[in-house]
Amino acid sequence: MRPVPLRRVLTVLVLAALLLGCGGDSSSARPAAQAGAAKQGGRFDGARAFAFLERQVRLGPRPAGSAASHRLARLIRARLPHGRFEAVPGHPGLRNVVGRLPGRGPAILLAAHYDTKDTPEGFVGAEDGAGGTAAVLEIARVLRHTPRPAKAREVRFALFDGEECPGTDDSDFLACGVRGSRAYADAHARDLGAMVLLDFVAQKDLSIPRDASSDVRLWAKLRAAARAVGSQRAFPDAVQGAVQDDHTPFLEAGVPAIDLIDFDFACWHQLCDDLSAVSERSLDLSGEAVLELVRRLRAEATPR
Repeated sequence: MRPVPLRRVLTVLVLAALLLGCGGDSSSARPAAQAGAAKQGGRFDGARAFAFLERQVRLGPRPAGSAASHRLARLIRARLPHGRFEAVPGHPGLRNVVGRLPGRGPAILLAAHYDTKDTPEGFVGAEDGAGGTAAVLEIARVLRHTPRPAKAREVRFALFDGEECPGTDDSDFLACGVRGSRAYADAHARDLGAMVLLDFVAQKDLSIPRDASSDVRLWAKLRAAARAVGSQRAFPDAVQGAVQDDHTPFLEAGVPAIDLIDFDFACWHQLCDDLSAVSERSLDLSGEAVLELVRRLRAEATPR
């Protein structure tokens, strides 16, 4: 992913009244796993998700097309409902890993990228790659083992390959990166009613403002879901500048899409993006909110 110029110009301070009304520190609020999940029949297991984050990191660097990336892709496929590979046309060796839970259309797409930046120093991407991937798989596990509501919408899962540009030149990111997500959007955007991208969702001191390009109405639904499960601290009422990321091809195709990315992350594409940069608590906060959002979207009568 890449920030557009002046991405912080649009930042809005969190409203003090909202913080007071919602309880700004979720450590004193209801645990995220308890609020809405019990009555729905399943919860996001932060410990399980974090264990898979750690497993990805133990594979070492996982740049697109590498042997380690292919090993991870097989692990992902085995964990997704109806998991399978989709080739990325024009990019031999790259493949998205996709799955689905049946339902009516238009579908909800939950996505992350599983490749890491191919720096010569050995970047392992605990946050940038592993965090979002772990969260998507845990949400898929919960939904897979929860009875499907009547007339529920279809949920699709996609772990994109080739999000990162090869090499160190990211100056034309939308041309050299987002290869897997662009291929998926080209093939499937017409079937989708919403796209939720999990990118930087596990870093310590997590605080995810809305990316300025993210769909406003869908983001409002995410914040409402976060409040319902006690994760509101992780989603302040603030806006950061637009970020070019795997959600961009979907926005270009007219699909309402949001990007969960805390771009204040100091270790972006740095070797310090290792296990010391992430926390199980952060992954639980973001994962529980997105799980609740997907549950609500599945029950909606209309896409918007």
